[in-house]
Amino acid sequence: MNTKNYLTPTKKYRSLISAVHSIYRLINSTYELKELISRMGRLFCQFFNAQYCLVVLLDSNKKYSIIKCQISDNKKLLIDKKAKITNRIEEKIARTSACIRQGNLLGIPLICEDVLGYVIIKRIKVDKSFDIFDQEMLMTMAEQAVIGIKNLQLYEEQQKIVFGSIKSLVTLLDTRVPQEYMHSPNFSKLVCALGYEIHLDEKQIETLRYASLLHDTGKVDIPFEILTKTAKLTLKEYNIIKKHPVKGAEILRPLQILRPAIPIIMHHHEKYNGMGYPSRLKKNKIPLGARIMAVADAFEAMVYGRPYRERMNINSAIKEIKKKSGTQFDPKIVEAFLKVIKKISKRIYLKQDDVKI
Repeated sequence: MNTKNYLTPTKKYRSLISAVHSIYRLINSTYELKELISRMGRLFCQFFNAQYCLVVLLDSNKKYSIIKCQISDNKKLLIDKKAKITNRIEEKIARTSACIRQGNLLGIPLICEDVLGYVIIKRIKVDKSFDIFDQEMLMTMAEQAVIGIKNLQLYEEQQKIVFGSIKSLVTLLDTRVPQEYMHSPNFSKLVCALGYEIHLDEKQIETLRYASLLHDTGKVDIPFEILTKTAKLTLKEYNIIKKHPVKGAEILRPLQILRPAIPIIMHHHEKYNGMGYPSRLKKNKIPLGARIMAVADAFEAMVYGRPYRERMNINSAIKEIKKKSGTQFDPKIVEAFLKVIKKISKRIYLKQDDVKI
């Protein structure tokens, strides 16, 4: 017997408040659409004592899924490729915007002006049918979830526009700064991999990605003859070079979306022992992103070379990074670097020799 049919109004009200609170906390602590869909599936399974949940987002014609997450016995299957909807129940929900409640199966549409997707939950190990209260609860939670989904979809569209603008800035920078001073296409991958290794969240990784693309923006203000000089720089020339982090920050500061990346750009040439520039910051006073960038920047400069420095092989560059741990570089970042470079060096860097760590 389904005891929920006999819940008192007070208990139903408490269950409803709990449901709304749970989904509200979820959407306000998740910043990536696929992660939100996955966490929604697990929450619905937990809240409704279901062993199966399918959350699907549809394309504009409602015949194809664009994101599909299936939770079954706590195992997750996430598909973010376009796929045709062929299941009869799924087709009906997408086509009619109707709820379907059949014994231990409950399916509802996700609606925001039009059908955005749908949720289907099943009880497999429990012989207990869903009732009208379950349906109302799931619909209430779905209404809140749709707000989070739409916000993240809009945010992702905005980020595509922002990233396109950043790529345009990088292209412009490429025309001004000699190729010998430019980073490889793998630089951002290395920086972000370091961020993931030390468990930064998606927002922090995004900021790192922007900073990795634009950290040398200030070099547009350095005379070309200094940038291309192969002999040792004079003290005056070196002082001009040292101004590029501050100049880069000045150029990019008016762009609101890049504000979190400014401290990384400003301080990526600081040293862990306080002997760097422009502010001679020391240890944890250096922004974490700048400490990450310092290691990646030095490694790439050694591996790919500069007009004033011959190229090193990967093993020699790794040894140099290890040697300067605790002086030039944060030891914790070096530790993360050694783990990351072992995984990715043969895949994304020059295959000069076997990597030994």
